[in-house]
Amino acid sequence: MSTYVYGIIRASHPSLPEDLGGIGAPPRPVRVLRQGELAALVSDAPDQMRPKRRDLLAHQQVLAEAGAGGVVLPMRFGSAAADDDTVTAVLAERAEHFLERLRALDGTAEYNIKANHKEEAVLRLIMADHDDIRSLAQANREAGGGTQEQKIRLGEMIAAAVQARETADAELLRQALEPRAEAVSAGPQSTGWLANLSFLVDRGSAEQFLAAVEELRRQHPHLDLRVNGPLPPYSFVDTPASQQAEGGTAEAFGAAATQPPDR
Repeated sequence: MSTYVYGIIRASHPSLPEDLGGIGAPPRPVRVLRQGELAALVSDAPDQMRPKRRDLLAHQQVLAEAGAGGVVLPMRFGSAAADDDTVTAVLAERAEHFLERLRALDGTAEYNIKANHKEEAVLRLIMADHDDIRSLAQANREAGGGTQEQKIRLGEMIAAAVQARETADAELLRQALEPRAEAVSAGPQSTGWLANLSFLVDRGSAEQFLAAVEELRRQHPHLDLRVNGPLPPYSFVDTPASQQAEGGTAEAFGAAATQPPDR
């Protein structure tokens, strides 16, 4: 049976609850595999692994329990190895990297910020900021809607202005919050979000970071900002250099390309 890997901790990490359950139905008991100064949080892996919400949440819950006692390097959902010996071999082989990441991430948490436009509010801004769009829209109204060509032209102009505004607001979000964070990581883009950014924040500065988010909301009411956190530092387990040189940490255990819930 293969071994499912939730995360990596120091061997000296405080003990987890004895009855802590992981993924699977029924939940597989979570175990700790130690190797030198490191340890991995693992359980037996199900025969078939699918990103069911129950298992995604179980994965996060194990990491939350571990994170309550100290720093943890979280693995993405689906990280598994052939057996326990393979896990401890990876811990031994990449011990220097794991220990460096544990030191770097100690006392931090991840906050994921997704941004979108409030459609009516951003259209009002575009009309106010673009004389040509405003003039064409007015001319079309006075002409009973305008010709098909004029309607298409107006739609193209508005779409281009919205796209430019999305780019500008994504940069605004990054510049406003980056000084409040230790590091920033851009997440995968998806339809409906103009920005998907994760910020590594010192836990002692979390209130100031969230206050900066609220100030952005106040100053830019056309932005819909959604905050998810504090989270284990999923986006900061690997440095760019380590990803290029050795492959990602999660990939060392054969991770599925699945993000945690609400990412």
